[in-house]
Amino acid sequence: GIVMSGFVCVPPLREADPELKNITLPPGFRMEVFADQVTNARAMCWGHKGTLFVGSKDEGVVHALQDTDGDGKADIHHLVAQGLHIPVGVAFKDGDLYISAVDRILKLPDIEQHLDDPPVPLVVTDRFPNEEHHGWKYIAFGPDGMLYVPIGAPCNNCLSTDSIFATITRMAPNGTDLRIVAHGVRNSVGFDWHPQTGELWFTDNGRDWLGDDSPSCELNRVIAPGAHYGFPFCHADTVADPEFGTRRRCTDLIPPAAELGPHVAPLGARFYSGAQFPKKYHNALFIAEHGSWNRSEPIGYRVVVAFPQADGTARTEVFAEGWLQKSRITGRPVDVIQAPDGSLLVSDDAADRIYRIRYVHE
Repeated sequence: GIVMSGFVCVPPLREADPELKNITLPPGFRMEVFADQVTNARAMCWGHKGTLFVGSKDEGVVHALQDTDGDGKADIHHLVAQGLHIPVGVAFKDGDLYISAVDRILKLPDIEQHLDDPPVPLVVTDRFPNEEHHGWKYIAFGPDGMLYVPIGAPCNNCLSTDSIFATITRMAPNGTDLRIVAHGVRNSVGFDWHPQTGELWFTDNGRDWLGDDSPSCELNRVIAPGAHYGFPFCHADTVADPEFGTRRRCTDLIPPAAELGPHVAPLGARFYSGAQFPKKYHNALFIAEHGSWNRSEPIGYRVVVAFPQADGTARTEVFAEGWLQKSRITGRPVDVIQAPDGSLLVSDDAADRIYRIRYVHE
């Protein structure tokens, strides 16, 4: 695209895209490209005026996309931040865009009034660890008005002396009042609150190098603040860690609400509260699976949906797949978010795209 004063003129989308034909969805659903050339698209959030903000991991930029004519495709593409340190996470509150950058949370005040001339990011806090291993952060504001910030383990598998690692924390929007919400969380890169119960549900990426088929990645729910979800002592439901498993028993730790499969790398997770999808999907949790990076046969690369059950567990099924064709990878879903019209957007950091999934007919 042509870069002009902070925004990019987006070329027309390719009408007949062969890769989209490979994606299978439940009957009645259709998928289109909402935005192309969104480099390294990771986590997403909406501004109050309908701007879609998208973080990135390797590019150091934050995108802002607008669909000004309402045709279901972005027609204006701004870069509102550049040169940041792994700005994966974005969250919006009271007109301000919050961005995660490993050891700090930044803020772009009143950003939707300044998409053409974005302000210099303000530092909200710089108190987080600077380790890059699992240092990128998905962030979101909870129903309590607090900003939730996960701190991944600084390793594949270790027991850190600093209790801030392998947690989900929350803090006030001004950076004060930092508290740990969940312990024993290896690396959560997606979470959301149940529309009815208000419970926090989060994905967690299982450890590597215990073989192709173990342990499973997890979907968890926070049943009590400060509870322990297993890492590094216990993985999935009952997999005792070879190194640390003797220190705490699996039965003493919170089991996952669902096992999602080994090495699928579940990232973004959002509850569906719209009316556009059939009733079956109301209050269901959509989860983007980024896909395995070191499994001898790849797995994941899809969107699954979890249906919370009365007993606190969740039943899961595949919703969208086809980015993995045998061993050829055409895309890696990262985050999911409900659009104002009730459709579902999916970011893809391998194809540099945002897809839009909508329900068309029975």
